[in-house]
This record gives sequence, structure tokens and C-alpha cells, in this order.
Amino acid sequence: MTSSAIISYLTFVYFLAFVFYLVMMVMGRRLPGTLATYTLLGSFAAQTAAIILRWQESYALGMGRAPFSNLYESLIFFAWTLVLLYLIVEWRTKNKSAGAFVTPLIFLALAYASFSPNISSKIMPLIPALKSNWLITHVITCFLGYAAFALSFGFSLMYLFKGNDSANNTASFLRLIPARGILDELNYQMVVIGFLMLTLGIITGSVWAHSAWGSYWSWDPKETWSLITWLVYAAVIHSRLVRGWKGRKIIILCIVGFACVLFTYFGVNYLAGLHSYATS
Repeated sequence: MTSSAIISYLTFVYFLAFVFYLVMMVMGRRLPGTLATYTLLGSFAAQTAAIILRWQESYALGMGRAPFSNLYESLIFFAWTLVLLYLIVEWRTKNKSAGAFVTPLIFLALAYASFSPNISSKIMPLIPALKSNWLITHVITCFLGYAAFALSFGFSLMYLFKGNDSANNTASFLRLIPARGILDELNYQMVVIGFLMLTLGIITGSVWAHSAWGSYWSWDPKETWSLITWLVYAAVIHSRLVRGWKGRKIIILCIVGFACVLFTYFGVNYLAGLHSYATS
């Protein structure tokens, strides 16, 4: 079985994990949540194996490259990092409610990668600009940042769903969601992690750009929107630390920030620029 076939099957398994999390939230039962976690753990292990297999497949084809170089592979890796961070958060908080908000993002990423007619899963040789030792470092830091921002988006949605803590004590669906104060703190932690990873991603990307194109910064659309995203989340951290903002104001900023992440990831790939190869 090829790596792309494994990923296609895992798309539906991740959707099953979402269904388990949703049933847990609606019914307020522990068993569906336990099934969801074990489904997610099994899927994560299988996806890890698929990524390693794709790496081996590239060597078998005489290319020998890390599987992070095009839109298909980056979507797979984004989903992998998101599962990894979520499982760590679930283990730390002992609360599974975020799974109902995060697993749809994982499912959509894999579904788009596996079934979009505009995305090819074929392993292709690297273009000259990507033949660098900076590839793995740059991609890993950027996508860990994206995954942290995706979790922040999930916590932001949970915060909005939660509403007034005192008014939701009788609603089983909302009772499983942590208190707003906890969500606010978890959201801020994810923003800080994502901000640090994105900062490292921009730095490693600049060094890589200098070696590939002779310039640290070219105001390429991808670079520009990465900077815009960085500034939005810098504003979130500044508002929290200096202005003392909490709650809805920060939540709205985080949702705007994640919209910038999505445009940085998807939108600018279709604009003319040095990163246009990302659609290949």
C-alpha cells in the first residue's frame, strides 16, 4: 500500500474520531470520548508511518527528499502537527471537549489533500530553490506555528460557544467545555507557542532565501502575509501583556489572526511570486 492510499483511508478515520468527540459532547458520556482518543492515537501512528513511507518512496524513485515540498505534502504534515499538539493538550488538561472543534480541521486538511482535483499526490523531484538543508527546519517551525494557531482558533470558538459560565450549568454540551478563564489561558498559551514557531520559521526562511535567491527579504506575497500574520499575533500578545486585554477582545483578534494564517497558507499560493511552486 502506498503512502497516499494510507492517507486517503485515514481521512475517514479522522472523521470517525470527530463523530466520537461529537457524540461525547452531545450525550455527555465518557465512552465515546475514550474511543475518540484511541482512534486519534491510532490514526496519528498510522499517519506517522505514512509520512516515513513517503520519504522512503522518494528514495526508491531516486529523489531522496523530505516529504514537505508541495501543497499535498504540506497539508499532510500540517494535519500531523495539529494532531500532535492536540493530543499533548488533551493529555495535559484531561479534557476532551476541544477534540470536537479541532478534528474537523484535521479531517478537512486531509480531505482537501486527498480528494481535491487540483492537488497531485505524485512524488516529484525538488526544484532547485528547494534543494537546501534549511527545508526541514523551515517547514517544521512554520507548521508547528500554524498548528498552534489552529488550536488557538479552536479554543476561541469554544470560548464563544461557552457564553456565560453561570448560564450554562444545565447544558450538557456546554458543561463539558472548560470555564472561560481556562479557555482564555489555553488560547494565550497556543498563541505564544505559535508566535515563537512562526518567528523561527520567518528567520529560517530569510536565511534560506538569501542562499537561494540572494536576498533575505523580497516582499514576496508569502513573505508579506507571513509578516502580516506575525504582526496580528504580536498585537495579541502585546494587548494581553501591556493592555491587559482578556476575553472577547483577544478572541476576536485570534480569529482574525487565523484567517490571516489561512490566506498565508492557501491564498498567496495562487499569486505570482517566489513561492508559487507551493501549488505544485
